[in-house]
Order: sequence, then C-alpha cells, then structure tokens
Amino acid sequence: MTGCTPHSSFPTLSGAPPVVIAHRGASGYLPEHTLAAYELAIEQGADFIEPDLVSTKDGMLIVRHELNISETTDVAEHPEFAARRTFKTIDGIHAEGWFADDFTLAEIKTLRARQRLPFRPQQFNDRFEIPTFQEVIELAKRASERSGRVIGIYPETKHPTHHRSVGLPLEEKLVEMLERYGLNGRTAPVVIQSFETDNLKALRKMTEVRLVQLIDGDGVAPGGGPIPGKPYDFTAGGDPRTYADLLTPEGLMEIKTYADGIGPWKRYLIGLADPGEVGASRNDYGEKLGYPTAVVRDAHSVGLFVHAWTFRDESRYLASDYGGDPLKEYHQFYSLGVDGVFSEFPDTAVAARAGKKNKGIKSRDRFQNGR
Repeated sequence: MTGCTPHSSFPTLSGAPPVVIAHRGASGYLPEHTLAAYELAIEQGADFIEPDLVSTKDGMLIVRHELNISETTDVAEHPEFAARRTFKTIDGIHAEGWFADDFTLAEIKTLRARQRLPFRPQQFNDRFEIPTFQEVIELAKRASERSGRVIGIYPETKHPTHHRSVGLPLEEKLVEMLERYGLNGRTAPVVIQSFETDNLKALRKMTEVRLVQLIDGDGVAPGGGPIPGKPYDFTAGGDPRTYADLLTPEGLMEIKTYADGIGPWKRYLIGLADPGEVGASRNDYGEKLGYPTAVVRDAHSVGLFVHAWTFRDESRYLASDYGGDPLKEYHQFYSLGVDGVFSEFPDTAVAARAGKKNKGIKSRDRFQNGR
C-alpha cells in the first residue's frame, strides 16, 4: 500500500504498517474537504487524502461530505441563493437546505467552507474555496513530487443511487478523471470507496483501482455492538440484508468478488461493554470497551484488507478505557491488524504508528496561531 514498507511488527494482511487516511483532510484542525485541510494532512504524514465526491448541476465533481451544503459552507449568507433553499429526500431521509446538485460549479466557487462542528476551531471559516476533485488530484501529484513520497487519493462516491436517479452519475466521471491523470490502474495510488454495493460492482467493470466496501451502523445496540444499517441500494432494491450480513464469512466472500477491502465503523471491530442508552450515537465518551470481534481475522482470511473509521482526538469520541488518550485507541486497533485507519487527526495516527507516546504539534502550530 502507498507510503508503507514491510514491517513484521504489524499483523496486517500484507505485513506492512497500516496506512493513515486523512478523513476529509486534517479535519480536526481545519474546515473539512478544503485544499488547506488536505495540505496539512500531507504535512502531518498521511498516506492518503480522502475526498468525498458529489456532483454539481452541470455534472462537475466537487468535494463535499453531503449534497446538503448548508452546514459546511456560507451559502446561507448569499442572498442571491436564498431561493435555492428547498426540501429533498436523499437515501430515504427528508432534509431541508441548499444542495450541491442545484448549483453550477461557477456558483459553488463563490462559496467558502465552514467548520461543521462547533467544538472545533472556527477561526478559519470563510477562508477556503470548495475544491473540485480535479484540484485534489493535482494537489496530491504536486505534494508527491515535492515530498518524494507517493500521496494517495481515496475518493468516496456519495449517494450514488440518488445521483444516478437525477441524471448525474458519479462513476463514469470519476473514472474519466482518473484516466486523464494516469491513475486508472491496479498499481495506482487510488482507492475508491462506497457505502453502496451496486456502484462498486459497476466500477469493478470500469477500473482496476482498488475498491472498498464501507460498512455503516445506526448506533450502538444494547449488547454493545453496532445496530447494523444497510446499503441504500439494498433498501431501494428490496434486499432485506444489512451490513451485518456483509460481514459474515459468506458476505465477505461476496464482497471479495467485486472489492479489495472493507471499511467498517470501528464498533464492528471492538464493541462497547456498557453502551448506555439504546441507539447511542457514535460519541463514546464514558463508555467501556467490550472484546474484539473476528471481523479483521475473517476479512483477512478471504484476502480483504480492513480500513477502520473514524478516529478522532476529542474525549467525546473515546471510550473511557483510553483515559482520554487517543494514542491508546490507535495502538489497540493497530494490534488487531487493521490495514489502515481513517483519521481526522493524521498526526496522531502517524505518531501512534511510529510507537510514540506523545505526538508532535509543530505541523499544526501555524494554523492554530491563525497564520
């Protein structure tokens, strides 16, 4: 995998150290999915940067976690777009706001990114543009040349069933962009991920790059494990199976026919011993850990790598067993044999992989000081 050399101390599928995937960039420090957040992630040592892809009205791939751009941009401050506020049902969820597929790329470029979470730094709001997928690829290529190490890209197709239903399919444009930059090959530093299954199966026929089946959950069950959600294409097609079914030995063998790895929510790998209220959110503060599951072992047994998500430094996201120390969480998951982690604090993930007890802060000083 990109950025790693074999190391016998990691029980990964290949024996290489686990890769660090910058979840939406270094989004613990800067507004997510901005070129600045990706640049900081690369500076902090991330092996991959992760752009989530949605489409504009004119069919351009831009980088946002959701089609609804209300929380992550300053669109509400633009009176010229006031009439674009609307209601949509996406993946069965009814939502109000402004949606990227109602805007042209030129209009999107007039907006600026904002920090989505109120407990993270807000001083960088309205400073950065919304990038295109092309701009992220070009950033990774420049950074690779400058640093002398390969920076991978790890795009996710967001809401693929919805996009196709409105005539804005993502897959063909994604592959076309990879082809343009010489990245449409088996050894390319690219991994494509999706929470749905049909579009991954379609992509398998379009490209040789590595594919990952993401595995989601709807909260924590009374027993401490995840409440399994289901791919939206299963819902739309009447398939009764859930993500839990995809993690059975039979389900993993099926995934292996169209993908190269899985990306499970970390609660599928280690549950909680005392999850508190039923259906608790993914904030694990105060909860104690249960025992590791067999998911990593089972996935490795059929040749699938495992990239777990999402790792964050804040105490609200850490089970009580870690005592507020995010490095302990990484060490535990690395010892399980995960092949990679999605992290919003790549410097912490890199420090833990190096066996450090304390992570450095030099790479983020210039941002925290407002420069």
